[in-house]
Amino acid sequence: MCHKKNLLSVITYFPALISGLMLTASFPDTEVYPLAFIALVPIMVSIQSMTPKQSFYAGFAAGFCHYMTLIYWIVPTVTTYGGLHPLLGLSTLALLCLYLALYVGGFAFLMKQLDPPQTVMPIMGACLWVGLEYIRTHAFTGFPWGVLGYSQYSNQTLVQIADLTGVLGISFLIVLCNCALTQLFLYFRPSTGPRLAPGRAILTTIGYTLVLVAAALVYGSVRIQAVDDLILNASKPKISVIQGNIRQDVKWDKRFKDATIEKYGSLSLGAAKTNPGLIIWPETALPFYYGADTEYSNRVDVSIRKAKTHFLIGSPAYERGREKIRFYNRVYMLNPLSLITGTYDKTHLVPFGEYVPLQAYLRFLGKITQQAGNFSVGDKTFIPLAFNDHKTGVLICFEILFPSIARKFVKNGADLLTTMTNDAWFGYTSAARQHFSVAVLRAVENRRSVIRAANTGISGFIDPVGRVLSETGLFTTAAITRPVPALVEISFYTRHGEVIGMAALVAICLGFMVKGINKIFRRIQK
Repeated sequence: MCHKKNLLSVITYFPALISGLMLTASFPDTEVYPLAFIALVPIMVSIQSMTPKQSFYAGFAAGFCHYMTLIYWIVPTVTTYGGLHPLLGLSTLALLCLYLALYVGGFAFLMKQLDPPQTVMPIMGACLWVGLEYIRTHAFTGFPWGVLGYSQYSNQTLVQIADLTGVLGISFLIVLCNCALTQLFLYFRPSTGPRLAPGRAILTTIGYTLVLVAAALVYGSVRIQAVDDLILNASKPKISVIQGNIRQDVKWDKRFKDATIEKYGSLSLGAAKTNPGLIIWPETALPFYYGADTEYSNRVDVSIRKAKTHFLIGSPAYERGREKIRFYNRVYMLNPLSLITGTYDKTHLVPFGEYVPLQAYLRFLGKITQQAGNFSVGDKTFIPLAFNDHKTGVLICFEILFPSIARKFVKNGADLLTTMTNDAWFGYTSAARQHFSVAVLRAVENRRSVIRAANTGISGFIDPVGRVLSETGLFTTAAITRPVPALVEISFYTRHGEVIGMAALVAICLGFMVKGINKIFRRIQK
């Protein structure tokens, strides 16, 4: 009897697992991005016959399956560089996935509880999903990795709506299509009982879904042409990116400092022959405190003066306060005379990677990556760093996942965006490509070229349309140079931000208010 019950449970939640796997397959490295538009159909069909509680379990199962297969790379990261036992590494992944799965479970539960009219079901479903993604982006410092819209980063025409809605607008369209297709499937599915939706409701939902998707594609085509016209007449500073390819296990070894400085110096001097206006090194490229360690700093300065151009360099930094020393993940802008003209300290740190949240209360917890440092939050003024006639906003590693940081830099005058990272932690997993894909959406949202400098790759250049102009391979030593368009147009999204996320939350609240009012009226009528 127990065996039959377990088998029934597996069968009941099997569609949810299929949805989870299809969601993962739509992201890099698998990158079958059309799957995202049908991935939620199995679970949404299956919850039709479930209670709200069962629907939550189904959504939770789908989310857990999805995130376990999407961010599996956390295990090798925390075991190889955090020194955790493999079982603890797997537990770390499982705990994070349990948290993320709550959002998908909440989506399924709220859909069942709200039970919107068939004609607005796809819109309410899309609002629920986007509202929850908006919360996930901001709650508990935020972890927006795997936001559904990122799966479409190579769908060039569709992603153009991001300059209006941000990445959440793409998520909205994806879920809208999933909900409409669910209704269509349920309508035509053989059934002995009455159909859940009349034909008129189906025609209405399919109609407005097609209109919205078509409008997005037409808008995308028009915007690509318009932005290309702007690019044609834009200033195009020549930028060089240096990919040092320094292994993580030797990056902080004192015996390798000389070799690291020599490598970056020689690659930069080679790139300088092409006369770039700026040479960029990755996050914490310098394995010492620039300016404090005089001997090594002087050697870097010599290379800069020989190159005779501006440099943007990542380095750890510290400042002595009255009570304690504070450490920062810093970027320096240096002029051709190797004088510092600006700095930026990382403001959005990785929890348990670069600091321990609520450290006074969680002393028993350490950082999951011991080599990452114990950093303080930088100044949140987001002032772009200037070189020649241009200004670049700098997003360090994890910060590229947070649209608001890029927006603030652009609103403060940045005509370029730079993201500097050290993805050596990820090895050859799909994390590097997933991380790279996020930069494409930041480029489209703000209509700015994005230059990416990564220690072990993927480094590259992305134009304001979201085209990848060039990129490096993983774990290769490289120096790439090219002119990039510097636009000054301010997009609707840059000006107004996550309007769609806030609107989705308002729509959810209104939906439940209307449902509550209808219940009251029904009781009165009885």
